Amino acid sequence: MHTTTWDELVSTALLGTERRAAPTARPGQDPALALLDAAAVHTVRRRAGALPATARARPEPAPEDPRPGLPEAARRRLALLLADRAGPGGRRGSAPDLVELLPQWLAAANLRGYRAPDALLPDLLEAARARSDLRQEVLLLGGARARWLARLNPQWKYALRARPAGPAATEPADRQRVWREGLFAERSAVLAALRRHDPGAARELLAGTWASERAEDRLMFLDAFHDGLSLADEPFLEAALADRSRNVRALAARLLALLPESALAARMARRARGCVGRDRVRGAGPLIAVEAPHECDAALQRDGVVANPPPGRGERSWWLGQIVEAAPLAVWPAHLGVGGAAEAVALPVADGWRQDLHAAWCRAAVQQRDTEWSRALLGPAAAPPDPEESSWRDPAKLLSALPSAERADWVAEFIATHGLPDAFRMIGVCEVPWAEPLGRAVVDALDIARESGGYPWSFSGVMGLAERCLDPGQADRLQALVGAPDQPEHPRSSPGAFDYWTEAFQRLVDTLRLRAVMRAELEP
Repeated sequence: MHTTTWDELVSTALLGTERRAAPTARPGQDPALALLDAAAVHTVRRRAGALPATARARPEPAPEDPRPGLPEAARRRLALLLADRAGPGGRRGSAPDLVELLPQWLAAANLRGYRAPDALLPDLLEAARARSDLRQEVLLLGGARARWLARLNPQWKYALRARPAGPAATEPADRQRVWREGLFAERSAVLAALRRHDPGAARELLAGTWASERAEDRLMFLDAFHDGLSLADEPFLEAALADRSRNVRALAARLLALLPESALAARMARRARGCVGRDRVRGAGPLIAVEAPHECDAALQRDGVVANPPPGRGERSWWLGQIVEAAPLAVWPAHLGVGGAAEAVALPVADGWRQDLHAAWCRAAVQQRDTEWSRALLGPAAAPPDPEESSWRDPAKLLSALPSAERADWVAEFIATHGLPDAFRMIGVCEVPWAEPLGRAVVDALDIARESGGYPWSFSGVMGLAERCLDPGQADRLQALVGAPDQPEHPRSSPGAFDYWTEAFQRLVDTLRLRAVMRAELEP
């Protein structure tokens, strides 16, 4: 007697009982019901014959975490923030957006050296699974116990790949053991911690296994050289210029370019001086003449210059930009016969090469963290914007190279002159909480937009930034902006605009006050 198999039942279900008869149908029985009866019988038979599974070994106990626990009020606050994350989406009237306050709360708790409550570790790991921007702070707050728990749930495996921000193994024997046997995240943590305290020992540790590492791991390990970078790293980085991976070669070249006294920086400076120089046109004064390279030879490519330009970009301008970008900015004043960056930037550039040259100088100023050149390329905040510069000049990146106070003052003046529409990315690079001049400029610009009938929803991004970045001490001053504006509602205002602005300013005030309470709750 033929016994129907489970696969045969599945095939019949997929094809349908109209095309294939149910294997055990009784006379007059509905074929579909007969198929379901057969599947039920087969399921019971399979379960009855199942063999007991071998019990798995118990996991090792979670490691101890000696850090202090959260104050009770802060623990309750964290539970509320995590619970709100799973709640209904969207903004809720004038109520603060707790989801957006979670990153700030985590950073403040980590700054004070607390550890996460054990009972909230699953919710923290789940929150960081959904939001990658939370992962570093969550793993620091959770510590070794969070990574222990992550090993038991495949959905949290990101925690095992991430580089922990906390302390790593410090004893030489422990470092060697972790470096030989540890997970990638643990090895990265050891290398990063050692790089901060003993760059030479970290370099030797990596050199011992460099040839056997995967390309993606070599790239991540090499990125740790940004900490403590010095000329002592030059031989290792020069050897990495011949690496099998293009990404590793490119990173090695960028690191060498950050060392003004390295051989690569000298080679790039020599090439840049050969392409860019000072000239003089009779009756017109000095100017910069440019002769872009005519080929990208093997030596250039070994030093990190990519031969193939992106679509729409000429080869010669592409090569020129990479050479100038990698050359130390300190070479230009003497080479161009000027006193400093501002005078070099002010020189006219012949034959339409200004955009390519200045764009390369901007990238160099950002990478080399050169304050003088960043300031010169930014220009005055109140200057009228040049539409031709918008395609290559990124003020937000240049601002990141300035001291935090100067950065905030520049953005405040820009907003006071030009308003908020073009300032969003610039605001984002300013230190939090915002300095008083910047906070005042943002709030004044929002108030002006309301009184002038500005479309309120177009300012929601800036309003959200203000909720997270304004100094909480400004809440009482802002309370005066809630309600009716000083002037009658603008005749061109959108329907519902007044209610939106009122609600938005009230939410801003309530959020600032909540941030002040949250900060107080974290104090011992």
